[in-house]
Amino acid sequence: MNTSALTLPDRATKPRKNGLTIVIDNGLPPGYFEDLVEGAGEFFDLVKFGWGTSVVSGSLERKTACLRERGIDYYFGGTLFEKFYAQGQSDAYAAFCARYGCRYIEISNGTVALSGHAKTGLVRRFARDFHVLSEVGYKDSERSLRMPPAEWIAHIREDLAAGAERVITEGRESGASGVFRADGEPRFGLIEEIIASDLDFNQVVFEAPRKDQQTYFIRRLGANVNLANIAPADVIGLETLRLGLRSDTLLAFDQGA
Repeated sequence: MNTSALTLPDRATKPRKNGLTIVIDNGLPPGYFEDLVEGAGEFFDLVKFGWGTSVVSGSLERKTACLRERGIDYYFGGTLFEKFYAQGQSDAYAAFCARYGCRYIEISNGTVALSGHAKTGLVRRFARDFHVLSEVGYKDSERSLRMPPAEWIAHIREDLAAGAERVITEGRESGASGVFRADGEPRFGLIEEIIASDLDFNQVVFEAPRKDQQTYFIRRLGANVNLANIAPADVIGLETLRLGLRSDTLLAFDQGA
């Protein structure tokens, strides 16, 4: 398509260091998954097989092969790590990830009793063999609300210092916890304090499964904000939001409007 007449935001190109779109697969049928990758794979930076779906999916090898053919990395959800951890099987989890060719691994403590200090130690340990994505925040909305912004920022800093490649702020697939209230509204005060910190935002990823949440982060932080928990069928729509090609962000960028 000829877009030479349009002025669009500068968009990072793959392999991207910022502006990541991290897609979540919640157990899609393999043919549909392959169709979505075929149609929008150029905008997939990473794919997360959500929570424990990789354990029960009968098509995991087919899906991972599809992604490898297109040079798209993938990993398993932090909830699965927490299940292995709760049963004292952290080494077995690393072996499970390696078995399926994962180069990335997610370390989280959104549900299990795992202190921030102990989590940081696990980040350091797994960073020797994987690209580590750590996650900060809790699945339970009320528990996340009780964690003060300074603690969020401290945990993000600690995980990055321990070797995490990026830190993901919890939002769940529903967009109803972590950096969001139970109704999905962004926790503006928390987010503004994170933004006001000295963190490198190339290393911070915001889970934002809903269009209104994606719009908020793009309008606040620009086209190249890192976003996660994006449904595969929403990837093209998100890319249009990033480029100001959808009404929600049409006037968000200086395009001579």
